[in-house]
Amino acid sequence: MSTPSSPLLQVRDLTIGFRTPGGIVEAVTGVDLDVAEGETVAIVGESGSGKSTTAMAVIGLLAGNGDVSRGSIRFDGTELVGLAESRMQKVRGASIGLVPQDPMSNLNPVSKVGTQVAETLRAHDMVGRDGLDAAVHAALAAAGLPDPAATAKQYPHELSGGMRQRALIAIGLACRPRLLIADEPTSALDVTVQRTILDQIERMTDEFGTSVLLITHDLGLAAERAARVVVMSKGRVVETGSAEQILSQPEHEYTRRLVAAAPSVAIARAVPISRPTAVPTAVAGEGEGSDGSTGAPTAAAPDAVDNIVEIRDLTKVYRRRGRRDDFVAVDGVSLSIPRGSTVAIVGESGSGKTTTARMLLRAIEPTSGSIRFDGEDVSAMDTAALRRFRENVQPVFQDPYSSLNPSFTVQRIIEEPLAVYGRGSGSERRARVHELLEQVSLPTSTASRYPSQLSGGQRQRVAIARALALKPRLIVCDEPVSALDVLVQAQILDLLADLQRELGLSYLFISHDLAVVRLISDHVCVMQNGRIVEQAPSEQLFESPQHPYTKALLASIPGAALGAA
Repeated sequence: MSTPSSPLLQVRDLTIGFRTPGGIVEAVTGVDLDVAEGETVAIVGESGSGKSTTAMAVIGLLAGNGDVSRGSIRFDGTELVGLAESRMQKVRGASIGLVPQDPMSNLNPVSKVGTQVAETLRAHDMVGRDGLDAAVHAALAAAGLPDPAATAKQYPHELSGGMRQRALIAIGLACRPRLLIADEPTSALDVTVQRTILDQIERMTDEFGTSVLLITHDLGLAAERAARVVVMSKGRVVETGSAEQILSQPEHEYTRRLVAAAPSVAIARAVPISRPTAVPTAVAGEGEGSDGSTGAPTAAAPDAVDNIVEIRDLTKVYRRRGRRDDFVAVDGVSLSIPRGSTVAIVGESGSGKTTTARMLLRAIEPTSGSIRFDGEDVSAMDTAALRRFRENVQPVFQDPYSSLNPSFTVQRIIEEPLAVYGRGSGSERRARVHELLEQVSLPTSTASRYPSQLSGGQRQRVAIARALALKPRLIVCDEPVSALDVLVQAQILDLLADLQRELGLSYLFISHDLAVVRLISDHVCVMQNGRIVEQAPSEQLFESPQHPYTKALLASIPGAALGAA
């Protein structure tokens, strides 16, 4: 048993290897880690740093080709390395709980939520048959689900992302374990939902006296939620310290890079942001919320000639089959994008920001309202004009893993728009591809590789190179960095800013992450329930938000309250 002087979890010299056709690949090397009773410790690092592999070794859930080749994992005085699976099953769930990252792949899609909670309770004999339903409802209620009896009868696909994550929390904490491993529990969620989920985990673990091992790539979130932070890079622990020490006096070069690259930490410290000098102004009368409130004061509207895009009273209504009421996805949106500037639209999932972007791209047609590009009505364009429009307006999508054709080489991916528009001979197109790769800081040798052979950041650079192929004037960036680690995210944001300065590009930047928006935008439009509730120059909006929703978004940024820690 652990004593007051010994940690609940003690990891020493942990080394983990994976068997591959090319031999053993060592993913974790010599990791030391302690978690005390009731303590929250965060492990921070990029994808591939070994943080999740370390956590999965603790709970005995390494992939089939993975083994602990050296070291010790002691939980409450019991050695877990080499423990028989029958005994490990009793530890897992009852003593060590898990809240994994992706609720859609970690909840059984053909099993009701209540059934999945009940399986955990039954597996550890936590309750008899007569009290099972009540225990399931209590677990769901403790995880913050508003109608636990109804939720128990639903399937995962019938719940929102936040509700699915709460269901995983209910399963992870159903048996009131002494240690909870939370592996990127909010990375796929909007910032306000993220804060709600983290608050719920904190309330429950405080109530149960549970220790928490939090796995995250977000340093601001780690510093806000954990007493101690463990920084991992390339399978090793490079630094361990209090949240305050890691943020204010990082010792390792990698930690310093993480701190410098974390958008939420930059906001907390009010780091000056270098952006192109063009500062857009809002259209007079914009910013009126659905409740009749107005956003921050706006300047007079610029001359139309200064705006590459003008959107007026844009509305998108979806007819719902079998229902009398329609769904209004976008409701009377007006905004302008001045030439050479970045306008961001921020809001939660379902706010209408992506629908607005898709209407601008002519991927979907608006129900009403107008979009003018370079003074020309987009909806009235004939075939030739629309072809010119598509040359000048290019998208960069969220997921670099699904937006690139996996069966094409990088050469073919980037060359494809050039071929479609008949630009140049084969040799000229190849030369243009090499030029574009250099422009996005990739070696020309990348041209012969396939997407599967590239990292996430490299794939997103390829997507940007493809968007630049036709020399567009406007790029619509739809969550272009949300799938990337913080260091890669910073590289892509720097690249976008450099390209804007070099090529005079204009951006419409769609994001749910205000911390990222703060770093790249000149002007911010905040959307809620299909409407723009506030818009203002970036500095003004962040320093003096007016609308309650904007204030709630800002307050929810992980690490935003850390100040100049």
